[in-house]
Parts: sequence; C-alpha cells; structure tokens
Amino acid sequence: MENVPTAYVEGYAKARAIDQEAADNYVRHTRIGDPVFDPIMEELSSVPPADLHRFIKAGIEQQEEGLRKAPQILRDFIESLDDRPPWLDYDAFRPGIRAFHANVDLMLIAFVTGVLVEGFSTLIAKSFSITERVSSTTRRLQQNNRHMMDIFFPGGLYRENDGWKLSTRIRFIHARIRSLLNNSEDWNHEAWGTPVSAAHLGFAISVFSKRLLEYSLQVGARFSQEERESILAVWRYAGYLMGIPETILYTTAAEAEKIYKISYLCEPLPDSASITVANGLIQAIPSVAGVREPAEVKKVTDLAYRLSRALIGNQLASRFEFPKNSSMGTLFYFRMKQRLQRILKGGQLVRSDNFTQLLQISVFDEHGVSYKMPDHVKHSKSSPW
Repeated sequence: MENVPTAYVEGYAKARAIDQEAADNYVRHTRIGDPVFDPIMEELSSVPPADLHRFIKAGIEQQEEGLRKAPQILRDFIESLDDRPPWLDYDAFRPGIRAFHANVDLMLIAFVTGVLVEGFSTLIAKSFSITERVSSTTRRLQQNNRHMMDIFFPGGLYRENDGWKLSTRIRFIHARIRSLLNNSEDWNHEAWGTPVSAAHLGFAISVFSKRLLEYSLQVGARFSQEERESILAVWRYAGYLMGIPETILYTTAAEAEKIYKISYLCEPLPDSASITVANGLIQAIPSVAGVREPAEVKKVTDLAYRLSRALIGNQLASRFEFPKNSSMGTLFYFRMKQRLQRILKGGQLVRSDNFTQLLQISVFDEHGVSYKMPDHVKHSKSSPW
C-alpha cells in the first residue's frame, strides 16, 4: 500500500503477515477523518464561533427557528442526521441497558483502568498531548462517564434524548479538533497520518465495546450472551452517530476483536505522549471519585495502578512506566469483595447505588449540554467549551 504514515510502517508489515485485509483497511483509515462532515466543517470555517455554536445547538436540539439562519450546507447535514441505518434495532439495546445498570460500578472500573488506559497506547495520545487536553483529564473522565450513562439510559439513543445528542456532539468536536490539528505545525502528517483518524475511532469503539466486556468480566461483572451482544449493539450505534465510517465500524463481536488486535499490531510502541496520558488518567481517578484526603488519594491511586496492571498486562504497564507493584491476586480478591457486597446488599440496592454513583461522578453542566467547541489548538488558549 502506498502513502503509509511512516510511524506505522514497521507494525503494518507485522500485522499484514497475520491478516492482510484487516491491516490494509486499518492503515488506509489512518489517512481518513470524517469523510462526510470534515469538508462541511472546512466550509463553515469562516462562520463566527458564537454563531456556529448557536447553529449546532439549534440543529441537535431540533430548534427550527434557531437553525433558519444557518448556512444551507449545515442545515442539510443536520437534516441527514435523522436518517437511520438499516441495521438499527432499538429493541436490541434493552438487555444491554439492564446489564449495564446492574454492573455499572464494575464496568466503570474496567473502563477507566483498562479500556481508556490501553487505548492511549496508540498514536491517539498525540492529539491529547499537542492540544494539552491532559491537563483537563478529570473533566474528560466525567464527560466519558456522562456519555456512557446516557447511551445506556433507557431510550437514550432516540433522536430527542441525551445519548443521541452527546454522541453527535462528539462528532462535531472531533471534526473541529481534527481541523485545528491539521492546520497546526505541531502535527506530523507524514509520520502520523490524519489527526483523530477514522482508524483510531474505529479502534476505540471496538475497545469500548468488546474489550470493555472482557475487562468487566475480569473485575467481577456477569453477562449473558444476549446481554453481551446487546452492549455491542449500543456501542455500535453510538459509534455510527459519532461519525465513524462503516468501513471500519465493527458489525460483530468477532470483527470488533479483530479490529483492535490488528490495530495494536499496526501501531508503534507507546511513547512519552502515551505515558503522560495513561498516568494522567490513573491519577485523576481519586478526584473524579471525590476523594480528597491525601492518605485516601494514595490508597485509591495505588489500587487503580494495580488493577490497571492486572488488566492490561505487565508489558504495557511497564511501557507506561507504572509503579512496579505486584498485581498478583489483585483481580481475584477484587472480584471476591465485589461479589460479597452484592450478596449482602441484594440486586435492587446494588442497581440503585450504582446509578447514584454514576450521577455523582459524571459531569452535568448547569445549563445543560454545551455545544461550544474549541477555537484554538491549545487547550490553555481556547475559549471554555
């Protein structure tokens, strides 16, 4: 394949020896962003930010009056968002939603200490490093929690509800950050391809779904086969709303697994950007959980590092320069403690506690969902969003 970003050359050759078609597809998507919306975003670049934010809000919130003055290209795009993919089945989400609320505490632990940390072993960490988004890690974790909460809320992915709105908002945010990085001298296109690429997003949604299930099981969650397939269906539709091209959006559990395994082979080894972001995630956990007392902060952080090492493995944990604590027995004792608590509390109380916990560690802005977007590549120089 021609035009392979130089950072991927070595890994791509290894991946291609195992699965040529999947490796070709992944590397091809490192040069692709959002082929539908990116050109529209570029055409809207001359629209004053305040007006653009207002138009986007009006479109997503279905405020016809506010959208009337928007450029026609944006109005047409907003209208196209009402189109449903032929494979969409809202009823298929129900088992996964029930399973999520029964296991949300364990799924959040798996998400933060396993899924997100592992995901930043890829070059996606470059965009966080360059934009300085690492400094707002606590808020990012809260936003992740809020998004996951809303897509797994009953009816959350219907057009009028917050799961749909937040997933679509992410598409707009990614396009804006991609545009800012494309025009930044800090981004090395020859080496890294397209910023916030379709490859990284297709990889991420595969990890958020299939890998999340695997890690959740390791920390004590339980799912039926129907629930597993349903959770994958929820994430797949969320990924579709986020603008991930269907050419790299999984359709089955087996395909999701193949995407993330081949992706890891294609990606270069974690560098300083990955190390910074991964450690920033772990160290933000106490703050998100509302832990402030120094001794408790250290206790929670130490446990998070041990759980993360146990989930992602010693090799990757060492590349992230995690503390060299032994993780032997960590997952076993953690599972036993969680199961004992569930036996003592009972299922209904566990679900109630889980929902309350999720509310407490998610970000809910006073004026509802914000549709503002960054207006500078550096987080410290951007207007609040």
